[in-house]
Amino acid sequence: MRFWGEDYDVTVNVPDWVALERQVSSRLRSGDGFSLATINLDHLVKLRTDARFRAAYADQDMIVADGNPIVWMSKLAGRPVRLIPGSDAILPLTRIAAAHGKTIALVGSTEKTLMAAKAYLEHEVPGTCIVATIAPPMGFDPTGASADDVLATIEDASADIAFLALGAPKQELFAAHGRKTLPSVGFVSIGAGLDFFSGEQTRAPAWVRTIAMEWLWRALSQPARLIPRYAKCFTILPTETLHALQLRKDGATQRTASER
Repeated sequence: MRFWGEDYDVTVNVPDWVALERQVSSRLRSGDGFSLATINLDHLVKLRTDARFRAAYADQDMIVADGNPIVWMSKLAGRPVRLIPGSDAILPLTRIAAAHGKTIALVGSTEKTLMAAKAYLEHEVPGTCIVATIAPPMGFDPTGASADDVLATIEDASADIAFLALGAPKQELFAAHGRKTLPSVGFVSIGAGLDFFSGEQTRAPAWVRTIAMEWLWRALSQPARLIPRYAKCFTILPTETLHALQLRKDGATQRTASER
């Protein structure tokens, strides 16, 4: 599934969980680093106005669909992808890391949250080895000196994967920066996932997620912050729907041409 505008072009190049496991496992076996980002409507809003964010996305190795609107539009385009929220990817990726004997760093949030998340992951996934918990300081610059300090800590700890709970766009900017500085490390942008594990935030119940209403649950829990954000997301839906329909049309045209 592809999303584009005048200044950006983003493709979901990891369509499902099987592809995610295959690609990450391959990278870990070979010792190659990577950067993994999610794409959702909020990110598409930011991509329209933030040149640094666009550059960071261009540097990501893997992009997955985070949000049901992305999945729905992929089906409309005739190029379906599966839903892979960053918070849901943490446990599967931790299991993959443990299976390959790889180490993990947790970056973002607060030291209290990180320690609680560390305890949770080590309990849930036997063999998990978390070698660093790093809570960046206030005013953290994801591509500046403070970012380099965090990267030095990751390197000194010999971490193979870094889960980034910094929020967008900081985590994607940091991942792109880190990918160049530490080419053997996998950087995974996960949003609020560690807060869910630590209990700092309460995630929507499974039945709410099943009916694709987690966004409303979150909006009602933090209305001042999230309702304006979601309002902006709704404004781009018509344009993105037209993009999906154009992709479907282009695909049909290509199939017709190949059959001639």
